[in-house]
Amino acid sequence: MNAVFNFIHHRILVTGASSGIGREIARQLIASGAEVFALGRDAQALAELGCHSLCVDIADSAALDKVLQDLPPLHGLVNCAGISRLEPAAAISADAFDQVMNVNARAAAQVASRVAAKMIAADIAGRIVNVSSQASLVALDDHLGYCASKAALDAITRVQCAEWGRFGLRVNSVNPTVTLTPMASMAWSDPAKRDPALAAIPLGRFAQPAEVALPVLFLLSDAASMISGVSLPVDGGYTSR
Repeated sequence: MNAVFNFIHHRILVTGASSGIGREIARQLIASGAEVFALGRDAQALAELGCHSLCVDIADSAALDKVLQDLPPLHGLVNCAGISRLEPAAAISADAFDQVMNVNARAAAQVASRVAAKMIAADIAGRIVNVSSQASLVALDDHLGYCASKAALDAITRVQCAEWGRFGLRVNSVNPTVTLTPMASMAWSDPAKRDPALAAIPLGRFAQPAEVALPVLFLLSDAASMISGVSLPVDGGYTSR
């Protein structure tokens, strides 16, 4: 897959960059010339990226604010940090629900708030991409908290678009299907789990990390200069049904 983007002289923060989709986004941005600030919890994994490393637990609001305060004004932000705790709808726990909402929605809003404030003060027409999920658009068994958190993230995206557009900021979200990171490849290796999910995707396969990362780079680029406030499914047609 070949796609060429030029982010030379662009400072871009990627959260959740220690692993998975966030790591692939950081890698693609680095390869495209961006000055990347990679935020995550695994210091060694961040160091291996060869960019600016910000090791912090994104759920720790005070520690997160301290890290964000020290950043220069940025040109772009990718909110990719996320977690899931699976529980049936008839047995949700306050602890699991709050943890998922705090990371997937509250922390993403907090990061964007602090980053956008500096963009506006520096008169930078910044670009923000929130990594949501197909789970914001459809019901998935045992994913009540996760679905709710990603639906909240899409709503957050629309509010940010509406409030910050007057300053030239663009805010969008992407909504991937199952993406075959190393962890997901193991989790979806059981045919009993994998095959019904694949059958629901018109293209008949799960996404590769680069197939999510490159649409994110597109939304960060000038090629998407009139796109703001959208939630873009990257799901092989899953949510079309």
